[in-house]
Amino acid sequence: MDGTVLVADDDRTIRTVLTQALTRAGCKVHATSSLTTLMRWVGEGKGDVVISDVMMPDGNGLEMLPKIAQDRPGLPVIVISAQNTIMTAIQAAEAEAYDYLPKPFDLPDLMKRTAKALEQKRRMPSGPSSAPDEVERPDELPLVGRTAGMQSLYRLVARVMNTDLTVMISGESGTGKSLIARAIHDFSDRRNLPFVTASGADLQDLEGPARVLARAKGGTVLFDEIADLDPEIQARIVRMMDGPTDTLPRFMATCQTDPNRAMEEGKVRQDLYYRLCGATIHVPSLRERVDDIPLLVEHFLQRAERDGLPKRYLADDAVEMMRAYSWPGNVRQLENAIRRLVLTARADEITRAEVEAVLGNQPETEPVLGGGDTEKLSASVARHLRRYFDLHGNMLPPPGLYARILREVELPLIEIALDATGGNQAKCADLLGINRNTLRKKITDLDIRVTRRRKLM
Repeated sequence: MDGTVLVADDDRTIRTVLTQALTRAGCKVHATSSLTTLMRWVGEGKGDVVISDVMMPDGNGLEMLPKIAQDRPGLPVIVISAQNTIMTAIQAAEAEAYDYLPKPFDLPDLMKRTAKALEQKRRMPSGPSSAPDEVERPDELPLVGRTAGMQSLYRLVARVMNTDLTVMISGESGTGKSLIARAIHDFSDRRNLPFVTASGADLQDLEGPARVLARAKGGTVLFDEIADLDPEIQARIVRMMDGPTDTLPRFMATCQTDPNRAMEEGKVRQDLYYRLCGATIHVPSLRERVDDIPLLVEHFLQRAERDGLPKRYLADDAVEMMRAYSWPGNVRQLENAIRRLVLTARADEITRAEVEAVLGNQPETEPVLGGGDTEKLSASVARHLRRYFDLHGNMLPPPGLYARILREVELPLIEIALDATGGNQAKCADLLGINRNTLRKKITDLDIRVTRRRKLM
């Protein structure tokens, strides 16, 4: 590599590692822990590529991107962040960052991306950034949420987006499964290649798989509602995934039911299940994350206003009624309800009575995932453990299984308990029935982010 790289990170270890690695690769490096210093260097015309953390002692790295683009058009900025959320990735793309990597990052991968950015800078010394333009899709559901379940989802998406793992995305209708798949594609190394959603009709005839592969051109193929596809079509998908080709796309699938149960019931072929479940992502239903409802309501009200509809807001008791509703249609149903309320409300404030008129009677709902209310937690855990052992065939899993399983259970339990108590660790420890110091140690060991807030219920 040949060029000058500006590194901004408040972690001294990261600055040292990057400086050493880039210097060995032939680059000149200026490293700082201050955004102010970074912006001064940029203004002085220094640097061919910037590598910057997001959260810095003197500001937010993402907020500096427009200023960098204005002062130095075409200067590539690679954003690295310990927040590990898909929202950070989206914000980085909206701010036209050249690239985004969640921490902890793979050093060889970052070096390759830096080399690519330097090469682009040489080809386009004064041109605009080549970061892909984000196509606004206003009909899609928003990835909005601060609850523990959604934060876990963001972290998982951030970990898998720059891998070639197949991905199975499960969740009820209206939760935004296809949007998750699209986000993974849009922020992956394949983002400049096609994203193709393949339905049963696309694969109905013998030439269907070949046509889908031709459309994908090595990008991403999403199989929509895999459990609804005929067994013969599923067999064609297996052959498609196993076919010899130099431009095999990344494969993802969505499933409304628990994929493991769908396989056990014969709705998904076993060979297809194991090929598609390289990584599994569950999108929580809206009734599993009621604390996100006010955020989503505000998002949809703002979207309606941008579309030219009247500016509205919900009365407090109207919001509480929405929180108490079961939302069988999930976020999609909430979006449609808000749009209808904006159109029909008699005043700027939407009342509880108007919400009640739109929502009607509370529907009876049954959970689609997790085995239903009658299945005990122990039975659900046993099913997943049996599947885990089955995945290893005749081999035993790696040593340390007990600690790994306990960690898998402890992490969501503590995250959800913290969310339920508004981040109050004393209340959370009391709820869990453990010592407060024990809770603090587990929060540190499990790398759980605690956010204090006032509970709404």
